[in-house]
Order: sequence, then C-alpha cells, then structure tokens
Amino acid sequence: MPDTNKQYKDALEQCTRLFEKKAVDYGTAWRILRLPSLTDQIFIKAQRIRSIQEQQTQKIEEGQTSEFIGIVNYSIMGLIQLDRGVVDQPDMTPAEALEAYQHFSKTCFELMQLKNHDYGEAWRDMRVSSLTDLILQKLLRVKQIEDNAGKTLVSEGIEANYMDMVNYALFALILLQEQAQD
Repeated sequence: MPDTNKQYKDALEQCTRLFEKKAVDYGTAWRILRLPSLTDQIFIKAQRIRSIQEQQTQKIEEGQTSEFIGIVNYSIMGLIQLDRGVVDQPDMTPAEALEAYQHFSKTCFELMQLKNHDYGEAWRDMRVSSLTDLILQKLLRVKQIEDNAGKTLVSEGIEANYMDMVNYALFALILLQEQAQD
C-alpha cells in the first residue's frame, strides 16, 4: 500500500518550491489581493483543468499538474490572507511568506491525516475529474460565503473550504503521479 503521508509531503514540496521561487521573483505582491480575487484565481485554474479533462486537448503546454499546484498555492495564500488580512502594499519578505505558507500547509496536512483516517483513504478510488469537480463545488461555496460577507448559518466557513481545496488538489497530484508511473 502506498505511503500517503510521504506522497502528500512530496507533492506539497513541489508546490512549496514553486511558491518559494515565485516569492523571490515577484516578492509578496499577492498580499494586496482580496479574498474574492484569490478565489477567482483558483476558479480559473480549476475551470482550465476541467476544460482539459473534458476536451482532452490543450493549446497551452502547462497541463493539469501545474494548475493543481496553482490551486494549492493560491489556497494557502487565501489562508494567509484570512489570518493576516489584506494590505495595500506587500508587507512580508519572501522568508516570512514561506514561514506562513509552511504553517498553513502543516495545518492542511494535519487535517488530511484526520479526515483520511475517518474516510479510509476513499480518495484513492476517486477519479482526478471528481476531485476537480469537488474543488469547483468548494469554490462556488466560497463565492456564496463571500457574497454573504463571510457569514454562514450552519456551514463551514471559507477557511475550511480553502483547506479542503489544498487537500483535494494534493490528492489529484498524487493520483496524476501514480498514473504517470503506470
């Protein structure tokens, strides 16, 4: 049986490396993004994945893997924005951003372990396309919560949805890696 924790950490490391390199290239300009803007960036990536899956062709070289990495990174940026608030000018160094990124990625990992225990690794029997659809559903939920000024009556909030999107995207990366090895 595959080692989920190792596969998860390997996939997350790929995302972390890209986040770190982009923080050096661009700084932390993303700190000015309001939550709906981050949600829309994730939505664009998820829609592109779905389009690739349905059309089975693409005109831009980057495939599903790079888009799932983007979903992980934008979702963690969203968690940071929820925690620290939006600013008018970047206020974090790349090192501080990486530290915050690692904090939230650890929180997502811990959530994955809890849910994976309770659900018995059911995600392993899912299709990547189903994970894509679940991410899109989470995005629509987040958009509705944002439209409701962050208020919910009985539902989980934006943070829980962002964390689930991180985990679904990492599961998709694991499944894509396994498919590539077959």
